[in-house]
Amino acid sequence: MSDFCEKGAVIAVSGKPGSGKSTLARNLAGRLGLRYVSVGQIFRSIASSMGVSLEELSRIAESDDSIDRMIDSTAIEEAKRGCVVLDGHLSAWILKDLAHVKIMTYAPLSVRAMRIAMRDGKKLEEALREIEVRESSEARRYMRYYGIDIGDISVFDLIINTSNLSEEETAQIALEAVKVLLEKRLREKLKSS
Repeated sequence: MSDFCEKGAVIAVSGKPGSGKSTLARNLAGRLGLRYVSVGQIFRSIASSMGVSLEELSRIAESDDSIDRMIDSTAIEEAKRGCVVLDGHLSAWILKDLAHVKIMTYAPLSVRAMRIAMRDGKKLEEALREIEVRESSEARRYMRYYGIDIGDISVFDLIINTSNLSEEETAQIALEAVKVLLEKRLREKLKSS
């Protein structure tokens, strides 16, 4: 068990599709000896089990909040278990104080669309369209269901623009920040108990 796991570390990594959040979250989990949980993978599994695209599931979720509630509940339960890096669009907001460190990855739409097109073997135009539909749907849902403005970045401890960084550089930056922030949070927790 890693030192970070012994301390019950919970790290939330958020960001828009294609910004590098999943890659960073997996890298952090591996380097810190923590579990990795992908909220996006839960969403993709639901879409697959229903036989619909991510776009279509986003539309369905606009009128059926049970999908988002199920995903949120799963994320919160995983955070309560500790020793985890949670990767999800809303993880920083949903986990609130359960997350010791909240990181946001950022990249411009053009970069994100190119990454998704390459990852999924899609045409760039298709990836762009899917991102725009999904993000528009999610922004409406998150505001309506939770009152969350996903443009409000004040909840994050660290924001990394990944557009000109390698996966390794992004991970190194995040790792150093996590070490500092986690130690600070744990000291604060000890003082208040």
